[in-house]
Amino acid sequence: MKLVVVSAGLSVPSSTRLLADRLAAATGRAASGPVEVRVVELRELAVAIAHNFTSGFPGRALTAALDAVTGADGLIVVTPVFTASYSGLFKSFFDVLDKDAVDGKPVLIAATGGTARHSLVLDHALRPLFSYLRAAVVPTGVYAASEDWGAEGLEARIERAAAELAALMGAGVGAGAAVTGARPVGGRSPERSPAALSDAAFEVVPFEQRLAALRQG
Repeated sequence: MKLVVVSAGLSVPSSTRLLADRLAAATGRAASGPVEVRVVELRELAVAIAHNFTSGFPGRALTAALDAVTGADGLIVVTPVFTASYSGLFKSFFDVLDKDAVDGKPVLIAATGGTARHSLVLDHALRPLFSYLRAAVVPTGVYAASEDWGAEGLEARIERAAAELAALMGAGVGAGAAVTGARPVGGRSPERSPAALSDAAFEVVPFEQRLAALRQG
């Protein structure tokens, strides 16, 4: 499985990159099979991202990063908090990404900041962004304030979020996995291939039949 980590940290060393690495390592431990990890450091792509906005051409390094995200089986995205939201560099990268690149793809969201008061950035900024992009965002997001490093609780959140991401990746959740008007039977997850979507793993219930059942109830 291919796991791509997008880190928007600016400093070296970076607490954002540290959190990204710990999440990637935990996902590898939780996965049922081997995980190939690639890290995309947005700090190194800042100029290329800006040029892409003005010229429309991403350049070789940015193209490789965009292709890696598009071809990943799962993503870990980590940003520092700037002005109570994700950084401009972080948002700019996903602005130049193709709008369908993370459609249905499992994504673990995470952020770092100087104070715990910014922890709501996960649900007020990051989760809406990736919901708009139609990603499959894992339930547990991870926020690390300065005082969280070395304190009790952070490692448990990392392990829980990583386990959720590994489970979605292992189940084959990804682009094209969602099926409109169909539901899994027996707890089975949707498959990617069109052939698999037509098998007995799904029960398609017409709207009229559902409405009639509600009226009878």
